[in-house]
Amino acid sequence: MATPTSKRLRAAPVIRNRDPILEVLKRVLPQPSLVLEIASGTGEHATYIAPKLNGVMWQPTEPDPLRRDSIDAWAAELDAAAVLPALELDVMSETWPVRRAHAAVCINMIHVAPWEATVAFFAGLARTLPQDGVVVTYGPYKVDGEHTAPSNARFDRQLKLMNQRWGVRDVAEIERVAWSHGFVLSETVDMPANNKCLVFVHASERAAELLAASPAPEPEPEVGVGDKKPV
Repeated sequence: MATPTSKRLRAAPVIRNRDPILEVLKRVLPQPSLVLEIASGTGEHATYIAPKLNGVMWQPTEPDPLRRDSIDAWAAELDAAAVLPALELDVMSETWPVRRAHAAVCINMIHVAPWEATVAFFAGLARTLPQDGVVVTYGPYKVDGEHTAPSNARFDRQLKLMNQRWGVRDVAEIERVAWSHGFVLSETVDMPANNKCLVFVHASERAAELLAASPAPEPEPEVGVGDKKPV
């Protein structure tokens, strides 16, 4: 019989990035709140971060049953009472098992999923989060069509070799999709190893209607020689 210990999976980058992610979440997540995590993976982020956030209950979700088992095993091993049992959730589904949450977190999903998953991610969160609900995504991103480091460019090529529909996405592309579903990019936080946290806020219903009807934001033009960028 499998034991909780044997079911626990590990992802090497977690130890490197969990504390920087935690510092962002401490600052931007509402407390108390129910936080919905999309694509929770092994569960190591959830079970490390949630107990350190006062008043937060953390709902992990994951489509892979082995990873759901890992999440629950980590929660049991660490006695992480703030982490609820993992639920099966596929972002592409129009019906999610969680109907309401105050905020959402998504770590390292967008680049290892088809672009349609990012669109479905924001569409689902538009149904789930209230006005002023916060969304935090973490991972590698391009800026203005360019990789932020040679290592990210290599990683992007590796991803596409594994699956042509995967890849490092551009912040502006994600911002436009978020905008179309009523989310405004409020902050971009540089993180270790050339990653970023993107922080979005869900606008009011009326503001969301106006956002959807208006053109998506365009990247700022490059500043040329002799140009002065506004402060």
